[in-house]
Amino acid sequence: MAATLSTPTPAPGSARRAEQDRPRGLFRRRAGDHDKAGPVAYLLLAVAAVVSLFPLYWTFVAASNTGERVAQSPPPMVPGDRLWANVSTAWEQADMGTALLNSTVVAGCVALSTVLFSTLAGFAFAKLRFRGRNALLTLVVATMTIPPQLSVIPLYRIITKLDWGNHLQSVILPSLVAAFGVFFMRQFLSEALPFELIEAARVDGAHSLRIIWHVVFPVARPAMAVLGMLVFVQSWNDFFWPFVVLTQQNPTVQVALSAIGGGSGHDINQAVIMTGALVGTLPLLLIFAVLGKHIVGGITSGAVKS
Repeated sequence: MAATLSTPTPAPGSARRAEQDRPRGLFRRRAGDHDKAGPVAYLLLAVAAVVSLFPLYWTFVAASNTGERVAQSPPPMVPGDRLWANVSTAWEQADMGTALLNSTVVAGCVALSTVLFSTLAGFAFAKLRFRGRNALLTLVVATMTIPPQLSVIPLYRIITKLDWGNHLQSVILPSLVAAFGVFFMRQFLSEALPFELIEAARVDGAHSLRIIWHVVFPVARPAMAVLGMLVFVQSWNDFFWPFVVLTQQNPTVQVALSAIGGGSGHDINQAVIMTGALVGTLPLLLIFAVLGKHIVGGITSGAVKS
């Protein structure tokens, strides 16, 4: 007689306990859902997006209302119909066209020079062997602890002796390279650029400039994009030093904004000031919209190692 196999009957209550131990509600995961975000993640992301975008929305609301309406309590929360009138007023009170052009030139030159020099210096500190390398790197990093206000007086005297007052080079040249950029690129190239790649290029007969152009720059491109964006935004938003050496006849955006909405006490038109701030922010939003994919890719590059 053939033996019959019987399936063991689960103990009473075991199925119920298994059901109780299974994650429920918002945190339940099904097979194949390990990489999918749950409702809680989407809720947190939505809250973070609203909090991040609210200042920009409020700037637009204030720029599209009158100064009296913005000064009321509670302030308006919906856009008005005064945007173009406020833009015209801000354009008349300050030379915003010249300011936007000057800020683009200054921020572009500073970003390009900082990325270039920081990449070269970062490569030298990361992969080249020379005497005093660690001491020089320590000295570069130590300069980040010095407040920039301490250098204003000697730097202003130099600019005055060179007769560069109210010229863009007085803003560009002091910012051609940054210690943070050197340290940032050094840290990236230390991990991303293997010595074997450099030695292979040398074996093939490549000289130093060719190695930098064909090996270092392609590897460092993600970090260069991130550093360029950070420096561009910082230079665009810089106010203190441009305000010292430039005038309203040749301003950057931040210097021009200081002349918008003029008045004293309650005569200050906050709507016009917010309109100028909105106009000065739009180029940054446009740049991030065009280059955002590359910038985010550069930030996340190397975050996950195989």
